[in-house]
Amino acid sequence: MRSRHAAFPLFAVLSWGIMFPVLASALTRVDALNLTTARYVLAAAVLLPLLLGREGATALRAGGRAVEVVLLGVIGFAGFNVLTNLALGHAAPQQIALFVATTPLVTQLVRWARDGVRPRPVLLGLSLVALVGVGLVITRGRLDGLGQFGVGGLLMMGAVLSWAVYTHGASRFPEYSALRYTTLTAVAGTLAMLAASAVADLTGLQHAPAAADLVAVAPQLAYAVVVAAVLAVLAWNTGVRRLGAADAALFMNLVPVTTFVVQILRGYRPGAVELAGAALTIAALVAANLATRTRTAAVPAPAAALAVIDRPAVVDPVAVVAR
Repeated sequence: MRSRHAAFPLFAVLSWGIMFPVLASALTRVDALNLTTARYVLAAAVLLPLLLGREGATALRAGGRAVEVVLLGVIGFAGFNVLTNLALGHAAPQQIALFVATTPLVTQLVRWARDGVRPRPVLLGLSLVALVGVGLVITRGRLDGLGQFGVGGLLMMGAVLSWAVYTHGASRFPEYSALRYTTLTAVAGTLAMLAASAVADLTGLQHAPAAADLVAVAPQLAYAVVVAAVLAVLAWNTGVRRLGAADAALFMNLVPVTTFVVQILRGYRPGAVELAGAALTIAALVAANLATRTRTAAVPAPAAALAVIDRPAVVDPVAVVAR
């Protein structure tokens, strides 16, 4: 029975792992900000009818928390996705995927800063090990590769931190369903991206894509919206409900594995140091998730009831729930 439930998070993480090479190919025709904006305009157009059909028009009201919803939407959707697409211009998809897989650990640090929930020392140590592994992949073990780490790495560190803050923010909306939190914050982030794109286009910082460019990347947009931003999140949230957050989080470690496989099938040949770094990162993340799951299982019921829970209200591409 549990193996059947595992199909839901498995589908989600495989979809997200494939998404990074897909977006990288689209960035050859459309700049990062306009591509992200177009993608989430379409995603919001799908999410809004879903919310209205399921919860009615009252679900569109923020209930006096509009400012917080907007801030989280801008940080999570605009911040994460724009920074990720910019990073794809400086780093390979498989490198980006490794950064994304560290989000559960970064979320632990965010909880420490915001709620005073101190991570276990083993989690902090494994976070450092995972970062060392990412560094090996990006630099290929060479000092002259540090410059590449500086640009793409810094962008992705900002992206992951943005998504961790957004994910943790879900715990502050216990009265919202996952779909409601996702939709309202996605719309807020999309509006922010529309405004930023308009300013950037008008000031010449970027150029609005021509119709031919949008047509050229239509297959990539269709995948990123329908599969990665709608079907995958629904599958993820279903898996979290049926397996539990701790078990589902383990599947996140397949995101970089999937991206590596896609890149290899496209002709990429990773070196020994790069493979070793990827293995080190994935091993550290698996160990961290197992340690977190063990800790959660060991907490007595009364204490668990008082713990801060990060609800599964994430759209894309890192639906993580840190506990």
